[in-house]
Amino acid sequence: MNQANVEKLVSKLNYKVRQDPRKLKTVLGPEGRIKKLQKSLTAIIKYERLEMNYERADETRGYVERLISEAIRHGPENKEIMDLADFWILEKQLVHKLFKVLVPRYQNHTSPFTKLHNAPCIYPGSGFKRAVLELKGNVYPPIEQIDPHQPNLLHNLLLDAARKEYRMEKYKEIAENMKF
Repeated sequence: MNQANVEKLVSKLNYKVRQDPRKLKTVLGPEGRIKKLQKSLTAIIKYERLEMNYERADETRGYVERLISEAIRHGPENKEIMDLADFWILEKQLVHKLFKVLVPRYQNHTSPFTKLHNAPCIYPGSGFKRAVLELKGNVYPPIEQIDPHQPNLLHNLLLDAARKEYRMEKYKEIAENMKF
């Protein structure tokens, strides 16, 4: 009986949360850490895709998932949820985006609302693992490709055009050399 009551009080996140501590130390201490997370959460709601250090992306993901799931469960009429959104989202016009755009988009989702992708390091040996955190259903082209060898993908079209141009130049050189 108790467990049923607890499940109603706290929503369940749809992704596995890391158990080990994250390396998010700042000069300002815990307050600086919260400010970094607020900036990251605001940016992910604003831009819907963000590249950052893996540790911060993973931590931010949990807060974004929790904020969206609570907004879906309780709606904008709930004072506690509005206070929570007001605390975590620094640009106040994005609170409207949360309730008017993101909540309807994820209303019937049973999977996580975010995706976390590994990204290449900016400089080899820098020591910081990079990641891309994105909201599902955003307007940007997908990062992961199921089959990168499809002929209609942009990079394959560009490579084919470059190959064709290269061959045409070589044929011209050969033709010019044969005339003499």
